[in-house]
Amino acid sequence: MGFFDGVRGRLHYRHRPVDRAATGLVLLPGTGQHSGHYHEFARQLNAADIAVWTLDPAGQGLSEGDPGRRPALSELVADAAALFELVREQAPGLPLTLMGHSLGAITALAALGATPSALDPAVAARPAIPAGLPTGLVLCGTPSRAFDDRADAAEPRLPPVLAVHGVDDRRAPIDPVRVWARRREAVELREYADAGHDLLHERVRARVTTDIVQWTQEIVAGPVRRP
Repeated sequence: MGFFDGVRGRLHYRHRPVDRAATGLVLLPGTGQHSGHYHEFARQLNAADIAVWTLDPAGQGLSEGDPGRRPALSELVADAAALFELVREQAPGLPLTLMGHSLGAITALAALGATPSALDPAVAARPAIPAGLPTGLVLCGTPSRAFDDRADAAEPRLPPVLAVHGVDDRRAPIDPVRVWARRREAVELREYADAGHDLLHERVRARVTTDIVQWTQEIVAGPVRRP
C-alpha cells in the first residue's frame, strides 16, 4: 500500500510486486471501483511476472475525497499522471502498460492527449503522460465519448493498444469502439460474446485476463526480453 498527494487530497494505491518483474501494469478503475476489486486479476498478472499498481480514485477505497462529487476529467488525468510518474520512480527502466476500465479508460486516453476537445478542453491534445512512456495501453469497456469520431480528427501518437470489450455492453456499446479500432493500425480489438461492461468480474474474466497477459508479454515485455 502507498499514498500520494492528489488533486483532492491523499490518494491510495496498491502495489502488488513480483520478483524479477518483466513488465508492469498501472490500472485506473472505473466509477465506484478501487484497488480492492482487482485481487484476482492482479494475482494472475503476478503469476506471469507482471507487477501491478492500482489506484483508489478520489473518494473511493482508502483515498480521501467526497465519493458523491463527480470529478472533472482534468482532475482524474492529473491524479493518473502523478501515479504513473510515481511508478516510474519506483521501477525505473521497467516497461509499463497503462490500463483503464470505463471512466479509467477515458482517463488513460485523456492523459495521452487522445480525447475529443469537447470532452474537456483543459486536457485535449495536451498529454499529461508523454506517449513514449507507456509501452502499451489496455482499454476495457471504453465509453464512446472517449473517441473523436470525426473523419478528419488529428491522430495523436499512441503506444500499441489492446481494447477488450463485451459485445453485450449496454453501458458502453461496442460499435463506436469497432469504428475507432478500424481507423488505427496500433489498436487490436478483442470482443467477448455474452459479456457486458465489467469484463474483469464477469464469467469471461479468465479469458479476458489471459488475453491481457499474453498481449502484454508479447507486445510490452517481448521487445525487452528479446536479445
